[in-house]
Amino acid sequence: MTKHATWKPHEKHGHLTSRTDLPDSVFAFPGQRKEPLTDAAHVRNAIARFDQVDGVSDADRDVAFANIQKAAKHYEVEMTETDWRELGKNPHAHRATKK
Repeated sequence: MTKHATWKPHEKHGHLTSRTDLPDSVFAFPGQRKEPLTDAAHVRNAIARFDQVDGVSDADRDVAFANIQKAAKHYEVEMTETDWRELGKNPHAHRATKK
């Protein structure tokens, strides 16, 4: 069962003073506040490290994958995986940002 994404872009003026300034809605794993998705580089990092995230359930991974897909589309990061179980098996070192 595919979960609905909870991710929303975060456009805050000025500089964030710490990770705690970010709303839960910018994290791939919002309940655990893991893997922030605040720009294309962070999306690529979340994809690359998805299989390294500990202490989360499969349901959490379903939501996180939906969030990563939504953020990837927003930041125009190429993503070919259709299921989170595909992440980490065939890492793509050079994910392109669409132009």
